[in-house]
Amino acid sequence: MKKLLLSALVCAAVSASPAMAEDTIKLKVIGQPLATGLIQKNKEQPFFETLAEKTGLPLKVNYKPLDTTGIKDVEQLRVLKSGMFDLVSLRMSQISRDEPTILGLDLVGLSPDFAQGRKVADAYKETVDERLQERFNTKLLGVWPFGPQVMFCNHPIESLEDVKGLKVRVYDQNLAQFVESVGGIPVPIGFGDVHQSLALGVIECAITGPSSANSAGWPEVTTHVLPLGFQMALNGYGINLNAWNKLTPDQQVTLQSAFDGLVDEIWTYSEELFEDAGRCNVGGEPCTTGTKFDLVEVPVTEKDLSIVANTVKEVSFPTWAEVCNKTNPECASDWKRDVGAIAGM
Repeated sequence: MKKLLLSALVCAAVSASPAMAEDTIKLKVIGQPLATGLIQKNKEQPFFETLAEKTGLPLKVNYKPLDTTGIKDVEQLRVLKSGMFDLVSLRMSQISRDEPTILGLDLVGLSPDFAQGRKVADAYKETVDERLQERFNTKLLGVWPFGPQVMFCNHPIESLEDVKGLKVRVYDQNLAQFVESVGGIPVPIGFGDVHQSLALGVIECAITGPSSANSAGWPEVTTHVLPLGFQMALNGYGINLNAWNKLTPDQQVTLQSAFDGLVDEIWTYSEELFEDAGRCNVGGEPCTTGTKFDLVEVPVTEKDLSIVANTVKEVSFPTWAEVCNKTNPECASDWKRDVGAIAGM
């Protein structure tokens, strides 16, 4: 009788424990939109398609790019929290509407280059992770960049000052505040709708990375590019905690290690794409990853650089902190603790 009781207890314990190594682990994954270009195509999708093989984990991954799902990027955290998908390639600026703390990763003027962007991401990602776990039942697996976001216009400009009075596509409130501060008219438009909006004259300018713009054909409907970095366009990977907790501790370590490797790879690849696409867009050589266009490259002036450098203290941090502290009272103080020294504050 005692043996039967012991056997039953062991079976019950096993059934309540995380997934054993031989169990199939199903992951429903949302990736970056196809329209965003080469990082999605050459790094992200192949990673998920070969994840089981590379890690040795018993995974069955169902990967879908965001723009094939009918789900909007601003809904990603809600989708993760609900468990509709297990893992999502998070578009940080867009989901910051649901969790303003996230935008502290990428305030306008905070990260003019990749080196600064990596420092900020590494310093602040744990704070973001804690907030996502607390409010959205989501663990942050890593943060990576599309690279410095620059301005494309179908209207002749010679400096940042010439944006005054022009309608400029933006993708988050922090960037909108900055565009307003230099006299532009911010217009929030999803990435997939920008090409048509530029072609129809709904907007005169739009901001994104050189590689994404090249892949989406923005140079077909613009004439000038101002290669002044406003934001780093950080993105990340989030996994629903219920899915994460089904893994054994060893499986969690293996999966996290795989994402660490992917993130490092994308940081390097993103910088290569940024430099190459920047040349492609203005007809330069070498141009190996994109389509060659003939945009006018607007020289970046010292005044332009100064305006963006001062933006963190004067515009982007104060306006963001006011909004963020309303939902997260420790928001500004946590950011200063983690990032203040890096930002020169």
